[in-house]
Amino acid sequence: MKRVFFALALIFIGQSLSAEEVKDFGRDRLNSSPRHGEWIDIKSGDRTIKAFVVYPESKNKTPAVLVISEIFGLTDWVRSLCDELAENGVIAIAPDLHSGQKLEDLDAARKATSALPKEQVKSDLNATADYALKIPACNGTLAVCGFCWGGGLAFEYAHTNPKLKAAYSFYGVAVDNADDAKKVACPVYGFYAENDERVDATIPKAEELMKAAGKKYEPVIYKGAGHGFMRSGEPNNPQVREGDKKARDEAWARWKTLLKQL
Repeated sequence: MKRVFFALALIFIGQSLSAEEVKDFGRDRLNSSPRHGEWIDIKSGDRTIKAFVVYPESKNKTPAVLVISEIFGLTDWVRSLCDELAENGVIAIAPDLHSGQKLEDLDAARKATSALPKEQVKSDLNATADYALKIPACNGTLAVCGFCWGGGLAFEYAHTNPKLKAAYSFYGVAVDNADDAKKVACPVYGFYAENDERVDATIPKAEELMKAAGKKYEPVIYKGAGHGFMRSGEPNNPQVREGDKKARDEAWARWKTLLKQL
């Protein structure tokens, strides 16, 4: 079932994105940020993976948020979003699940992501989560967020890692069976686009399953937004979609409030 879920997520992604190439951006924010960001090595089974960490400017220990990328890999945009999270008071840590690949071609990104072994992805997420909780500046609270493909993984990870305190799923497919819903360990907050029916079609069933399991699931659909609005709505994006700016601002306002509740 999980392999089917993984494959369907990739299909939804491929059908939801209209452009054949997605240009990377975000380096300017990283270069001008006053916050400390660094690449680290994490042991994952017999492998060593890279991850990017950004620390908030804080005198106190803070929560950590595990960031799961889109199908395009650990891009500058994902790293810039980590910086934006740190600006809002949390440690942001993004594992490089694509082993150094940063892909702008949509077909290549789909192929590379679909080729990732499921158990390897899970192992890398677990290793990163364990590392995050051991960071001296972390207060022991862990959450997860993800975008597109990563949004589906964030929801899935919510029912595989009992240490999570919250999951933020951005335009990713939702839980689709009762057994997984019963295992969800934390509140799940969904951020969805109005013009993204293939993903949004998974929401009603997830609402039923989560309610039946006694779990908290709060999906919000942002009017006028298209799939990927957190990236495409950024003013610095060279391919910015004007209609997604408002949705991105609204989503960030909601997210900031939720982050303060960790």
